[in-house]
Amino acid sequence: MHLKKAFFLTVALLLIGIGGFFAFQFLSPFKPATAQLLVIAPGASTQAIAQKLEQNGVIRSALMFRILARLRGEALDLQSGEYRFSEAANLLALLERLRRGDVVLHRLTVPEGLRSDEILALLAKHTGTPVNMWTQAYQGVLGGGEGGGRDGEGLLLPETYSYRKPVNAERILIDMLRAQTREIQSLLADGLNARDLRIVASIVEKETALDAERPIIAAVIRNRLQRNMALQMDPTVIYGLWREDHAFSGNIRKRDLKRDTAWNTYTRKGLPPTPICNPGKASLRAAAHPADVDYLYFVADGSGGHAFAATLEEHNRNVRHWMQVERSR
Repeated sequence: MHLKKAFFLTVALLLIGIGGFFAFQFLSPFKPATAQLLVIAPGASTQAIAQKLEQNGVIRSALMFRILARLRGEALDLQSGEYRFSEAANLLALLERLRRGDVVLHRLTVPEGLRSDEILALLAKHTGTPVNMWTQAYQGVLGGGEGGGRDGEGLLLPETYSYRKPVNAERILIDMLRAQTREIQSLLADGLNARDLRIVASIVEKETALDAERPIIAAVIRNRLQRNMALQMDPTVIYGLWREDHAFSGNIRKRDLKRDTAWNTYTRKGLPPTPICNPGKASLRAAAHPADVDYLYFVADGSGGHAFAATLEEHNRNVRHWMQVERSR
């Protein structure tokens, strides 16, 4: 009888000891010697994740991590991404972080007025990834669904975006496409369509950096189209040269204005076939809501803005004034 009691007591003490050991392993906080930024690859096994954490000093034991993940049934629920480990945490809390996907979010800002190829190059540089990865991802997105297989110019919304590592180029580009679609859908009204809105906004974006001028330039475009006048906007000429030559010298010349491309609004009436850049929200809103003015012309005023005119006579005076300002410089 005493032997039986001794046996059960020994087993109980052993179980308590084992329980205490696992409780210590699972619940005792552990702090990395130095802060660690680790990227968990998509599809990584629990074993691979555990080994990476142990090798980088984030946890004491890869085995204990795997046991806990198995006991909690979370071995297949751990999310990929970039994690920062700097504070003391126990295995239970760390496992919960990985299950939630509490990853580091990076931010990037895409400025207004860039061509799509320039945006792709910017995204590649910012994320430290190959530009051909972005080009291929964009072609894939445009080929099915989001872009509808259209020309890829002018479909992305310049904005600040958050992304996670490993970088998913397709996901980021879809976010940018959808952001512009939402903005345009909020602006469409009678007589407007998304294609024309993008094109007009892209010209506005290239013609001025002043928010106050955007609705006025949009009005000039509207007024000239209504009168069947050629738009005669220099940025469209520049874009056409780039589309055909993949280069532009930086100085627009008379022979450039006469060179007929699909985007040359001196040689062709109406809107060009595609946007000439990716316009921002202010230009999209200006294109949707042009100012109520009768201007047909504008020219630089020499101070960073433009002088607008409703008649050719007035416009010519503005041009002479601008030329005088330029000569004085």
